[in-house]
Order: sequence, then C-alpha cells, then structure tokens
Amino acid sequence: MSKTKESIFDFKLFKRLFEYIKPYKAIFFGLILLVVLLAIFSAATPYITKYAIDDSITNRVEKDFLFYILLMLAVLVLQTVFQLLFIYYAAWLGQNLVMDVRVKLFDHLLRFKMKYYDNSSVGLLITRAVTDMERIADIFGQGLFMIFKDLLAMAVVFGVMVYLNFKLSLIVFIMLPVLLYATRIFQKYMKKAFEEVRTEVSNLNSFVQERLTGMKILQLFTREDLELKNFKAINERHKKGWIKTVWYNSIFFPLADLSSSITIGLVAWYGGLNVVLENSTVSQGDLIAFIMFVPMLFRPLRQIADKFNTLQMGMVAATRVFKVIDTTSQIDDLGTHVVDSFKGDIKFDNVHFSYVEDEEVLKGISFDVKAGETVAIVGATGAGKSTIINLLNRFYEIGDGVIAVDGIDIKDVTLSSLRTQIAVVLQDVFLFADTILNNIKLNHPEITEEHVFQAAKDIGIHDFIMTLPNGYHYNVKERGVMLSSGQRQLISFLRAYVTNPSILVLDEATSSVDSYSEQLIQNATNKITKGRTSIVIAHRLATIKKADKIIVMDAGKIVEQGTHKQLLKKENGYYRNLYEVQFMKEEVA
Repeated sequence: MSKTKESIFDFKLFKRLFEYIKPYKAIFFGLILLVVLLAIFSAATPYITKYAIDDSITNRVEKDFLFYILLMLAVLVLQTVFQLLFIYYAAWLGQNLVMDVRVKLFDHLLRFKMKYYDNSSVGLLITRAVTDMERIADIFGQGLFMIFKDLLAMAVVFGVMVYLNFKLSLIVFIMLPVLLYATRIFQKYMKKAFEEVRTEVSNLNSFVQERLTGMKILQLFTREDLELKNFKAINERHKKGWIKTVWYNSIFFPLADLSSSITIGLVAWYGGLNVVLENSTVSQGDLIAFIMFVPMLFRPLRQIADKFNTLQMGMVAATRVFKVIDTTSQIDDLGTHVVDSFKGDIKFDNVHFSYVEDEEVLKGISFDVKAGETVAIVGATGAGKSTIINLLNRFYEIGDGVIAVDGIDIKDVTLSSLRTQIAVVLQDVFLFADTILNNIKLNHPEITEEHVFQAAKDIGIHDFIMTLPNGYHYNVKERGVMLSSGQRQLISFLRAYVTNPSILVLDEATSSVDSYSEQLIQNATNKITKGRTSIVIAHRLATIKKADKIIVMDAGKIVEQGTHKQLLKKENGYYRNLYEVQFMKEEVA
C-alpha cells in the first residue's frame, strides 16, 4: 500500500480540493473567522459562570450578578447566530465546490474515447458522478470545518483551564492521552472500513444498473434466481463492510463517554474535597467551571472521531473521482482545419486498427469514395464493417495508415467540425427520455421546429409522427421504449437529415422491422443519400444494387470491390456466394 493510502490525512488530496475553493475565498475565510469566534464563545460560558459563583453566589453579594447573567445571555445569543451561519455556509461551500468538480468530471466524461466506455462499468461511473460527489460535499459541510472548529474549541478550553487552575487541569489531562491514542487507532481502522464500503457500493450500483438494463434477457433465459443469488452475495459483502464501521463505533464511543465520566468524577472528588477543606487552591467557581469544561474538552474529541468518519468517506470518494478526472483517454484534438462543409471525397489508405493490442480488426484496408457516391459495405459479422464507421468519426485512433476527407487527414481537422459534417445512423438507435422533437434537435440552437417539420415531410415520416399522441412532443421515455425498433430508426434518420451533413454513414439493419416501417426506411434512405457521399453497411439487396460501389469485407480485409453486376460475374467470388446464400431469396420474393 502506498504512503498516501496509509496516512490518515491525504494532504496532497486536500491541496487539490482547495484549488476549487479559490472562487469562494471570501466565504472560506469567513468560515475560518466563525470557527475562531465559536471556539472563543465555547469557553466563555463556564468562565463567566466561575466568576458569577465566586464573586456573587459564594459571597452572597448581589452586586454584578445581573451583569454576569446578561453577559451569559449575550454570549448564548451570539453563539447561536454564529453557529447558524457556520452550518449554513459550510454546507453552501461544500455544495458549490462539488458542483464545480461534478461539472469538470462530466465534461471529462463527454470527451473520453469509446474504448474507455468499452472497458468501464456504467454503474461505477454513475457512482462517481452522483454518490461520491455528495461525499465530497460532506468533507466541507460536515467534516473538515467541523473538525477544525472542535480542535480549536479544545485548544481554547485547554488554555482557559490551565489559566484558571493548573492542578485541576492536570487531573483532566490524565485521561486525555488515552483517548487521543484510542481516537487515532479508531481513525486508522475506520478509513480501511470505509474504503471497503465504497468499493462495495460501486459494485452494487454496477450490478443493479446492468441487470435493470438487461432485464428482458434475464427473464427470457429464466436467470432470476441465479441473479438474486449473485445480488445477495454482493449485498452481503456490503453489509459486512458497514458492520465493521458499526463495530468500531460501538467500541470507541462508549470508551469516550467512560473517559469523560471518570474525569468528571476525579474532578468532583479532588475539587470537592478541596472546597470542603476550604483549600484556597480550588474555589467553588473553579469546581463548577471544570465540571462544565470536561464535556467541552472530551465531547469535541468524540465528535472529531465521528466527523472523521464523514471526512474519510469524502476522502475515499474524492480519490476515486480524481482518478477518473486524471484518466487520459481523450482523442487528441490537435487539428487546425475548421470545415464548414466537405465535398465528400473519402480515402482509406492502408488503415490498420486494433481494439485489443496485437489483435487487428482492420488489416491494411484501402478504398476511395468519390463525392456524391453511395458505397455499400457487406460482409459477415465481425468482418470490420462497423469499425470503419467508428474510425471515420474518430471514435478510435487508427494504428497505422491514413484516413482523409477531401485530401485532408482527419487528424488535421478539429473533432467538432469533423463530426458536425458526418451524420451517422446506427443499427442500435439510442433515444433519450424526452420528446421526439428534442431527440431530433438534440438541443441544437440553429434547428427550429419548422426545420424539423419540413425535413420530416421531405423524407416521408411526418405523417407517421403525427399519428403519435402529442405528435412531435410525444415523450418516448428511456431509450425510446415507447416506440418500435422501426420507429426509432426513422427518428434517427430524421435526426441525421436535419443536420444537413456532407457525409452520411448508415447501418440500415431492418431484421426486426415491420414491412410498413421498412418501406418508410427505404424511402428515407433514398432521400437522405441522394447527392450526398454515403457509406452504408448494407443489409438489404435494394440498397446494395443501387450503390455506386460495393466493398466486400472478410476478416478485416477488403476481398472484393465493384458494382453489383461486376461482382456477380466473378466465378466463386465472395460476393457472389454471399448473394446466393443471403440475398437471392429476397430478390425472388
């Protein structure tokens, strides 16, 4: 284990968190001032009580007694006001700080390569962005400032006690080292316990998120009992982690209370004996003040340990969040060319690519697409067809070779302008839990409702949308579950079309689409590809036959290129065999 993990406080982590406090320096220093004032006021009441007893009550003198009472009342009122301001602004600072960290984290997540998401748990990332963030807010709202306040209050109480009566102070301090040592041991073990708890929380979130998303598969394959068993195992580990924290608390807090009670007893015995014997070293005021001081000295120590639990959870959460923020998995956006449009000439020149090192998916493919052409890509599953789409949009970085548009290497084009000019319609359509209109516009400020309506009419799906409840304002719910797969794909066609892209990439699978939706999709395909450079992963014979060029892929290589008629003429050709097996029935039908 590293030195950082072994230490109770990670000062490097705190230093990093304090970078986010800079915009709120006035509030931060205001809180420091409140901490100092609260520490002073915490010792003021017993101090005033001592003099009220010694000067007025013991001597039965009315003079100044009312003054002491009013002074204590003023201290109480001010302490209450300052405590209110402290609690509110400590929480305010924590929430504002965590808002800034969360924005930075989400901005970072938006720019990760697809490879990062291929290898990461969505549930775990949700934990980092939501649950862990609240723990970071607690560092300031319920942890760090509270601990600082309690420590300063203890220091002030300590100083006042020594000033008032050194002998009574020695009795109090006999028990203090024992409790301090116990507190340090407690903190050490609680940190380990909370790291275990946070790990199991992430595992729970990931497990539940995946099972809820894949619930249909679980029920189709009757996996309910097995998944329940797996969930119980994870839940059991989570429970054991929390029980460890409860066990440590159940040992420490009674020990702290016992130490306080023993100390009060010793003070009462020694001080009371001195008062009875009329020993001038201890007055009645001293005795009462010290009985009030002891809980004020021991309770903050107990609270520090309690708040330390919160602080430790926040530190563990912050470490995990910053680990994501520190991850460098972005596509290098070093391009200087900002393009408003492309003619549409595309060139793949000896492109090699691997999702996993030493396992090439594309093995030196080369092909050209002229502006305005429609190129169909066909081949068996795993041949590398979808990879071409991913690389053209720079979702992944190629290992070797060049991909160029209009003679410009796509690495030299800014990511934003490149992706703005390339629209993609994927086979697996994702829709957000929002209206159809917002799923089409994706909040693009330059796309108006009228623009969407006209585009829908152009590709022939306006009437279909208007048959839905509320038309364009119909909420499709999470992942578009209120629509059929064919309807979702029609929406994705419209979403691509309204951006008026220079290049269009389609994965036009219709295996689970009804005949009516398929006809609409075919009409939409014809419309949006007309006069526009298009690359189509073709699943229908109609699209393939109309393509200006067909690229046939197998095992990461281009094995044939040509038109439909040219490829059919090749004896024992790959495309001809594929046509006879997969497409001939469709043509006959």
